[in-house]
This record gives sequence, structure tokens and C-alpha cells, in this order.
Amino acid sequence: MTQQHPHPTPSRPGQPGQMTAVMRAVAPVTGPKVLRIGLVQGGKVIEERVIKQRTHVTIGPSEKSMFVIPSKSIPPSFRLFELVGGEYFLNFLDGMTGRVAFKSGVSELAALKGSAKRVPAGNAQAYQIQLSEEARGKIVVGETTFLFQFVAPPPVQPKPQLPVSVRTGIASDIDWTTTIIAAFSFLFHFGAVGSIYSDWMDPVVDDEVDVAQLLESVKQLPAPPAIEQPKENADAPAATAAPVAEAPKAPSGGGNKGAAAGPAKGGSGGMSDARASALTNELAQLDMQMLGALNSSGNATASVLSSGDVPTGLLENAAASGSGVGKGGVAGLNMGGAGSGTVRPGAAGGGGLASIGNTGTSGPATAGSTQVVKGPVGNAQVGGAAVSGGSVSNAPSIVAGMTAGFRRCYNKGLQEDPGMKGSVRITAKIGPNGEVMSATPSGGSGLSGTVISCVVARVQSAQFAPPEGGGATVVIPVTFVSQ
Repeated sequence: MTQQHPHPTPSRPGQPGQMTAVMRAVAPVTGPKVLRIGLVQGGKVIEERVIKQRTHVTIGPSEKSMFVIPSKSIPPSFRLFELVGGEYFLNFLDGMTGRVAFKSGVSELAALKGSAKRVPAGNAQAYQIQLSEEARGKIVVGETTFLFQFVAPPPVQPKPQLPVSVRTGIASDIDWTTTIIAAFSFLFHFGAVGSIYSDWMDPVVDDEVDVAQLLESVKQLPAPPAIEQPKENADAPAATAAPVAEAPKAPSGGGNKGAAAGPAKGGSGGMSDARASALTNELAQLDMQMLGALNSSGNATASVLSSGDVPTGLLENAAASGSGVGKGGVAGLNMGGAGSGTVRPGAAGGGGLASIGNTGTSGPATAGSTQVVKGPVGNAQVGGAAVSGGSVSNAPSIVAGMTAGFRRCYNKGLQEDPGMKGSVRITAKIGPNGEVMSATPSGGSGLSGTVISCVVARVQSAQFAPPEGGGATVVIPVTFVSQ
């Protein structure tokens, strides 16, 4: 007896199960190939990425780049692989190295520059070559290496879905009978609790009746008893008003008038010119007495006037004493005059202090005059700048702006050698971004090393416009002549 196997019933189109997720995953993928890029640093592959969507691949130090690399020799977001009209093109700069394998063979980037198309890339100029889907190779940018090739796009992953048993079993597993009973029980108990806290069993309140009863009760209230005022309190205002009415009278004597005027005058806080002059004279006398006391105790007057190291006790004793400066020799000064009295401010007689500074001649003595000798002044003459290797748009204006700096360098050198003069030529190499990569002097006959190094430093600090072609050389002739 043979066993018959049932034949599976073919599923109709449009029903679930016609094509499983596994069959869709192994279905062939058609379409253009996509880029597969590997990032190598230090001999190790640190990142590998498949660009599923055909788009531009950018590199650079900017955070917006697809591959961020710390390199200042490339623009912030440089398109290494550019998509033009559905085809990929490779862009590379002068500082990049590597090789590309085509159907015809392997070529170095340096050999491809002759046949490549030049396109602008920010402030620099890049070389562009077209890539086919069979091309592969590597591009070295500084310490980072990019490996690339074209591969078939990965298959589209199916959207994850829940099993059929899970999607249709939630509603079927509910016990609807128990659910309905629980719902009605909840509504019943909730309604009972709500009716307990409601006011439907409270008596009806009539506002008009309540207001009428309140008014009747107010009318029946007894009147408050009258308050009797004490007699002593009633007589108090009359007693207190009498002292107020009695105001003291000012006497008519002249003494009180003068006494009142005195405080008013003194309260103004002013000082007359005579009083200020008297105080100034007293302070001057105190200074002279201080010098006399210090001279008598052996301390030089110069110590007071210059160093100020005289003890405070001597100053207090001088202020309390009545002595002054004698007319004789005080610390080597001839005060002039006859007698042994003291010198007071404003006192005349003899030569006094008026003869201090005379050297024995009849005319007034002078301290002399100082004449400043002016040194030579240098001038810097800058010739026309010669530009080669590329065009720099603002080279004449930048070189002309260096004249003031060259003149300062020459004037500093004239302070060491007033007769110095000569000329020098500075050869400056301009980088892709307009910066001065190097500055080399030549000639420099008759100039010191300090002046030449100062001129080179001024050229290295200049900033030119980005040259066309990625680089340029500027030769700056400078002639220094003293005036």
C-alpha cells in the first residue's frame, strides 16, 4: 500500500505568504554599483563604509565632512569623489599621492595630472578624472589613506514585522464576558459612591425666606447703652491749651542780639583771607624752627629733604620749641645778614636765601642747557615685485604696504651703525592659501644681519591672496638710503 502525499495548494497572488522575507532578501539587486571606502591610519583600517546612496564623498577638518581628518593642507570640506551626471569623478590636489587601477592598467596620480581636468576647489585648484565602475585604488592625504572600489549595492533588508500569531492573537485572547461584567460592576459602584456625596437629598433652601428672617432678628436687637464722658477728661483740653498759649518773649536787649548773630556767623563754616594768611605764616615758621632744631642736634637738613629718615621724636620736639634757623652757616649754607638772630619768613636783610646759586659773578647763575643731537633718518625704497609660478592678484599692494616696516628695520640698524646703507632681495614662496611659506634673502651688501633678519620677518608675516595654480614666487627688491 503506497502512501499518498498531499499536494500543497498554490497560494493566490496577493495573499500573505506568497514570497517570504528570505526569498526577497536573496533576490538579485539591479542598478549601478556604489562606492566602498576604507580609512587607513597607522597601517590599520579604522573605518569601512559603503555609500549606499550615490552622492558626493567629502573629506576635511570640517565637522560637516563625511570623513573628518585633521589636515590643514586641504579645504574644510573637499569633494574627493564628486557625482556629476550620475558618474563618479575623482578630485585630487597637488599634495595628494596614490594610484588608480583602470581597465587599461594602474596609473599614479602624478601621471594623471597631464590628462586631468582642472577645477576650482575653494581657494585651491584640483585635478579631476572620471572613474568607471571597474576602477579601484588608494589616495594618500597626509597620514590618512583612502582605499576605494565599486561594489554591488547591498540587498534591501525587509521591514521587520510581528508574527501572524502575535498580530491576530491579542483580541482573540480577551474574555469578553468577564470584561463586560467587570465594566458594569465598576459603573454601579462608581454611581453609588457619587450619589452619597451629591446634594440631591438635601432640603431646598429659599433665599428670600432666609433674608426676611435675618432682617427681623436685627430689628429685635436692643439698643446699646449710652456712654457717659468723665468730667476730668472734659476739662483737660482747656488746661492744656493754657501753656501753649504762653510763648516766651525774646528780650529787647542788645546783648542777646549779638549772641544770636555770633553763632549764625560762625555756623557758616567760612574763613576770612586774613585768618588763612595767618595760618600760612605760622606753618612757615614751624618749618623753619624744625630745620633749626635738626641742625642743632647734628642731623643734616638734606636728610629731611631727601631721604626722610629723621626720627619722629625730633619732629615733635622741633614743633614744640621756639628756636629757628640761624643766620650763620646752616649745613653749609650762607644765609647772609649780620647778628646771631633767627631767620623768619618774610624778614629781609643781608643776602639771605636770595644769593643761593650765585658763583661769584655779578650776573645770575644758570644751570646750563641740553642740546639733543639728532641722528640720521633712514628711508626704504621698494622696487616692483616680480611674480612667477602663478598669478597673485594683490601682490603690488601687499608689497607696497611693507615699506613702513622695512623703514623701521633700517632705522633700528642706523642706531648701531649710522653710516650703514645697501640693498637686499627677498624671495618669498606663496602657499595655496596665500601664506608665505618661506622668505630667502640674497645680496644684502652693506647691511647688518639685524636689519636683514628684521626685513625677512616682516615678509614672512604678510598674507597674500590665494595664487592661481596653487603656488607662486614673489621677488621683492629693497634699497636702504640714509637721509
